[in-house]
Amino acid sequence: MKLLPLLIFLAATPCFAADFTVQSTSWQDGQMMKDSSVYNGFGCTGGNVSPQLSWTNAPEGTKSFAVTVYDPDAPTGSGWWHWTLFNIPADVSELSEGAGSDPSKLPAGAVQGRTDFGKPGYGGACPPQGDKPHRYILTVYALKIDKIDLKDDASGALVGYYLNQNSLAKASLTVKYGR
Repeated sequence: MKLLPLLIFLAATPCFAADFTVQSTSWQDGQMMKDSSVYNGFGCTGGNVSPQLSWTNAPEGTKSFAVTVYDPDAPTGSGWWHWTLFNIPADVSELSEGAGSDPSKLPAGAVQGRTDFGKPGYGGACPPQGDKPHRYILTVYALKIDKIDLKDDASGALVGYYLNQNSLAKASLTVKYGR
């Protein structure tokens, strides 16, 4: 009879799937961004190469993915969108380094939205000279829809709206950069 309460407890305890996670060989969570990912322009002289990414344990029902890189510390009043990539098919779980500037490295059907630099693709870090190091939050979204019906001229804010409305889960890592 002492076993009965334990069995009831175990039967009532939900089984949780592993957490949705993102990893990168290019960026390490909480560390400084490498010069290879820094913007080349606006006074910065980096490689402007998007990071390698992989993600695991997407929730059941995921129909597509999206990726964003956002700087909440930019002195704009609304942050700075460095990358929006959406309509990544559900069977894709990684992006190679440089995919943000080389469309041949992107999965078929994926769309890169307009960054705050004014064009689609990846735009690396370039905070103002002498400012504190900024945070660059890279987020992968697991979405409940197959496709976001936006073009590559869509702003980061508009893409973000659709991502937040259709997200099943998201996984992030943050790097810093200052000059």
